[in-house]
Amino acid sequence: MAYIYGNRYQTDLFPQSIEDYVRQDDPVRAYDAFVESLDLSKLGITYKEVQVGSPEYNPKAMLKLLIYGYSYGIRSSRKLERACYHNISFIWLTEGLKPDHRTIGRFRKGNKRSLKNILKQCAKLCIKLGLIEGNTLFVDGSKIRANASINSTWTKEKCERYLVNIDERIESILNECDAIDDKEQNDPSLVKLSEELSDKQALKTKVKDIMKEVEKEQQTSINSTDPECVNVKGRQGTHAGYNSQIVVDEKYGLIVNSDVVNENNDRNQFSDQIEQANETLDKKCENACADAGYANTQELKKIHGQNINVIVPSIPVQIGQHDQTKTMF
Repeated sequence: MAYIYGNRYQTDLFPQSIEDYVRQDDPVRAYDAFVESLDLSKLGITYKEVQVGSPEYNPKAMLKLLIYGYSYGIRSSRKLERACYHNISFIWLTEGLKPDHRTIGRFRKGNKRSLKNILKQCAKLCIKLGLIEGNTLFVDGSKIRANASINSTWTKEKCERYLVNIDERIESILNECDAIDDKEQNDPSLVKLSEELSDKQALKTKVKDIMKEVEKEQQTSINSTDPECVNVKGRQGTHAGYNSQIVVDEKYGLIVNSDVVNENNDRNQFSDQIEQANETLDKKCENACADAGYANTQELKKIHGQNINVIVPSIPVQIGQHDQTKTMF
């Protein structure tokens, strides 16, 4: 069987206009139309054609870059920068602009709240298009790993254990130093002992600071790398992370609210997530659904009390040798 070979030396021409880079039915055009329909003033983004100072990149182009990139899992500013040079869809979407990763990062940091509000405008646009009804909502959570090790998570008890061990080692080092001074012919390295002593004292100070932070924040634990994350249990075991919450509409499964919380389970999230979704929709839903992980009586009552039908499986509880069902209402 013959093979099909390419030829990188074959003369070829790109279309003369960037507009011809993508087909009319390419999904990237939907992202372009969506951002063009946004009211930037309602998002809190300043959009002025005439302003003093160095020219900036068109904020709509920057929004398109971020939203389209996020939709395809590209979150790194450096990867987004590279896409503006090598990915035809990104080149078309930004109209040939090539912001560097620092510019992309600054725009993202400076417009965090605005980027969050984009979901609201997206949901309202989908309601107008009949893609979202807002009658029945489903909420669920997923655990996300934090960029921190679970070994960096400290509790008050862990701090106390470390302090005891550190004090014992510091005392031991000081005794060794005294012994060396008295009898230098044994001559273990006094320099190394001094370095270790310095390290232990620095660690002791760090652990004490962590303990103060735990007590100040009134938390059971705190991660020294990422103080906002918690220990969460997922399919891959327990790790430092966050709990992402998503509320979707029944009709096409479109997202109407998203949130990230630092709680290791979903039991306290039901009312807050449904209320945020209703705020986005500008109306109350008729039915609110979730799995048994949200079965918290007090949380469910908050929504049920607003004349919204709550559909959440009850929690099976074991009494003796028989499984019985705990009824929520």
